[in-house]
Amino acid sequence: MSDFVTEVSDNVWDAEVLQSEHPVLVDFWAPWCGPCRMLAPTVEQVAEQYQGKAKVVKMNVDDNLESPAKYGIRGIPTLILFNKGQEVERRVGIPPNANVELAQMIERQL
Repeated sequence: MSDFVTEVSDNVWDAEVLQSEHPVLVDFWAPWCGPCRMLAPTVEQVAEQYQGKAKVVKMNVDDNLESPAKYGIRGIPTLILFNKGQEVERRVGIPPNANVELAQMIERQL
């Protein structure tokens, strides 16, 4: 994906997200989703800002059915912040000040 955001799949979900020692922001997206593509640079910026403190990953909902179903993903983009294996915050759609709001979500867990 990039230097700061990695793609995760159902196969590595537990290891990469639930067992992470850092908070993990998961961006549930799909390549055909216009708002997802609009949000991608902001997600990348937040990932770079919190490198080493939090992990930012993307999950393609078309290629992975298990995890999105488990967490009730009904619309994309959906951003879920996990800490110590638990969902702690969720945003659906593009937040008005996305970079600030995503940074605040992560800050609350650090």
